Amino acid sequence: MELRTLRSFLIVAREENITKAAAILHITQPSLSRQIMQMEEELGVKLFRRSKHNIILTEKGRLLKRRAQEVVELADKAVRELSQNEEVISGEISIGCGETRNMEELTRLMVAFQEEYPEVVFDIYTATADDVKERMDNGLTDLGLLLEPVEITRYNFLRMPRKERWCVLLRKDSPLAEKSVITPADLQGQRLIMAKRKSVQNELENWLGKYYDQIKVVATSNLSYYNRSMMVKNNLGIATCHEFQNAYEELCLRPLEPEISNGSVLIWKKAQVFSPAVIKFIEFIRNLL
Repeated sequence: MELRTLRSFLIVAREENITKAAAILHITQPSLSRQIMQMEEELGVKLFRRSKHNIILTEKGRLLKRRAQEVVELADKAVRELSQNEEVISGEISIGCGETRNMEELTRLMVAFQEEYPEVVFDIYTATADDVKERMDNGLTDLGLLLEPVEITRYNFLRMPRKERWCVLLRKDSPLAEKSVITPADLQGQRLIMAKRKSVQNELENWLGKYYDQIKVVATSNLSYYNRSMMVKNNLGIATCHEFQNAYEELCLRPLEPEISNGSVLIWKKAQVFSPAVIKFIEFIRNLL
């Protein structure tokens, strides 16, 4: 399957309309329709459900869209890397990041690196540790800044300096807000919003001990302090999270006692072929960290 065909498929999937997609691609509608039909015949699956006004991706179509986006993104990344001037350190360094305060330290490193190599551009992708590692394994992301606990045996890594303390995010009018710290016993009967990652849930379950069965998990979330804050603000429950800069007057953070804290690691794939810019950046941060 040609890269050009995948690009056409992605335009159709985005527009959900053959006529609009054909106009964007500057080809005729029958020609684009034939491309899609040939893709379906080649793959032996239906990619779209057709209606009077638009076409919608099937389940198989959604899977192909995800993989096609990865293929096209990887191809574009390769073109950018190959077109770099070998005498000048330039190009893009892609970093996948979880939500961690160590991003402040990483940002300082990025600023210092760009002062020395001003032609380098950073591309930041925010996601969970599992998503970041998947992108790294597929060659879409060069490095990952991940919050522990996380499995990193297949990666080289540098440990970041700052520890992340666990807290509970709650409304200021909650009785728990009067406490300076939150113990496992304090969470009995509480409606809890937890992280979605199993490794993080296991850590919290271990901290709660015998009280784990006495809480009610009402929601899980993978990322976004904003989304979690909105759920707490509107009384869905209280949320466990790492300490962050709270921007909402109605909410407050209280640390857990006994304390739980996690580190962060900056990782990259072992035996990976990187662009000159990425190689220089890894050498740079090794020296500074």
